[in-house]
Amino acid sequence: MTIRVLLVDDHTMMRDGLRRLLSENSDVEVVGECADGSTAVDLARMLIPDLVLMDVGMPELNGIEATLRIRQSNASVRVLGLSTHGDPRYVQHMLAAGASGYVPKICAYDELLRAVRAIAAGGVYISPEIASAVVERSVRGAPGPAASAYSVLSSREREVLQLVAEGRTSGESARRLSISIKTVETHRRNIVQKLGLHGTAELTKYAIREGLTSLDT
Repeated sequence: MTIRVLLVDDHTMMRDGLRRLLSENSDVEVVGECADGSTAVDLARMLIPDLVLMDVGMPELNGIEATLRIRQSNASVRVLGLSTHGDPRYVQHMLAAGASGYVPKICAYDELLRAVRAIAAGGVYISPEIASAVVERSVRGAPGPAASAYSVLSSREREVLQLVAEGRTSGESARRLSISIKTVETHRRNIVQKLGLHGTAELTKYAIREGLTSLDT
């Protein structure tokens, strides 16, 4: 069986490298690629790949949110998270969104290919170097200073929060989301009220901690 893969990463060189490496295997076909979460959602709906290799940290719509939407649209499309971040929170959020695996970008190519094949066959794969931290966090729990964005904020509120953290003005966010400035500001007030956070600095720190955005997007 040929594994049909959609590549999603906002770094062109990363996509080029992954495409070349994966295409060397007769059982893997790269059927599409893109640089942002919104396009990934659209392409996954149109191409219906077997697996989406999803970068977690992307501007405007992150890989966690994109994974959630892809899986809600078609549960048969499986997702493998790929990230520079090994923080257990990022991994847990990806898995909660519906991903079947997670590997760091620094992993060996053999491991990446092993993960792709395992997930395409219906399995789950988490890189051994981060699996123990994820299990430990799940066992002991990890209460933070504010509730998880994925439990208290709506999908639109998470989008607005990500854009705020990435320095977008209300006008820019409104154009990006095709909503009014007034609606953006209403969402922001709701976010502040729900999280008990104040000011852009606090919201940005929270968004980074929750995996909504990162300093390197």
